[in-house]
Amino acid sequence: MSDLTLNSPLDALAAAARSIPAAALELVQARARFSFRARDARAIAAAGEAFGTPLPQEACRFTEGPDRRALWLGPDEWLLVAPLASGPDIQEALERALAGLPHALVDVSHRSVSFTIGGPRAADVLNAGCPLDLSLNAFPVGMCTRTVLAKTEIVLLRTQEDKFQVDVWRSFAPYAWSYLDDARRELG
Repeated sequence: MSDLTLNSPLDALAAAARSIPAAALELVQARARFSFRARDARAIAAAGEAFGTPLPQEACRFTEGPDRRALWLGPDEWLLVAPLASGPDIQEALERALAGLPHALVDVSHRSVSFTIGGPRAADVLNAGCPLDLSLNAFPVGMCTRTVLAKTEIVLLRTQEDKFQVDVWRSFAPYAWSYLDDARRELG
């Protein structure tokens, strides 16, 4: 991670977003992201300890500490997210802890951007383009998964009963934001 500043392709859209009580869109600060893959239990435990929060072992769940989040994206795959400025230190700590253990660790900080959608109609707005059942019973707080939003892949997290976070590749971010902005205007 050579550059500790990342401009978001959503800066202009976020600045122009209208307030709609039914569902608010908000940009999330740039974050350090690491794709971590391992099957070895020792590597998984070492990564969690070095990262500062245990890696979730339950499918489609995330764990979090004060400023970090670990998302289970597959049987041997996690996305580790933290403040951008701490990225180099985290990478160094992970590499040191994982030395000699079978794993893959890739800095993917520049790949994605995140934004939240929150409010009483947030799930309805997301369902305008996302096929998942977003009821609290089917998609509770603490759940995350890869899914689609209209024509793009996203990682979706439910962080509160009425708030979701969308992680989307930078090149698709304006499309995803605009899609949800249009959907929320229709409901608003």
